[in-house]
Amino acid sequence: MAWVRRNKRPEEGEMKTYRFSQGPIEEVSWGKFVINGRAHFKNSDGTLTGAGKDICLIGKMLSPWRERKGHLLTPDMVRRVASADVDTVIIGNGFNGALQVPDEVKKFLEENGKTVIIEKTPQACERFNRMFRQGAKVALLAHGTC
Repeated sequence: MAWVRRNKRPEEGEMKTYRFSQGPIEEVSWGKFVINGRAHFKNSDGTLTGAGKDICLIGKMLSPWRERKGHLLTPDMVRRVASADVDTVIIGNGFNGALQVPDEVKKFLEENGKTVIIEKTPQACERFNRMFRQGAKVALLAHGTC
């Protein structure tokens, strides 16, 4: 029996780019975000272009989501948005939904007064755009791959 990587990178023909008519997130594809006209991804040598492939967007403030390690979130990985001046935290759990968000993480955010929304990354980006444009105080933590 051959070993198959469950969350493998899609083949070139399977790559899909999601484009949004209104930003700030203009486009998202496997490992890449385009926000306010600037691309963000991880280079093949491990360095980041822009904020990289995992992002933290608090209102207009964009930064790398460096706290995320592995595919199981912990409260420490979301602490930054828990203390931010936002009402809603959207978690983009990857293109395949591989990033697990345990109940303890949801509870931690809710105890800090946040509404939590978890969706696959393309849908999470679309929701962030919509809520941001409506004037909501919203943050996005988005995993850009699996």
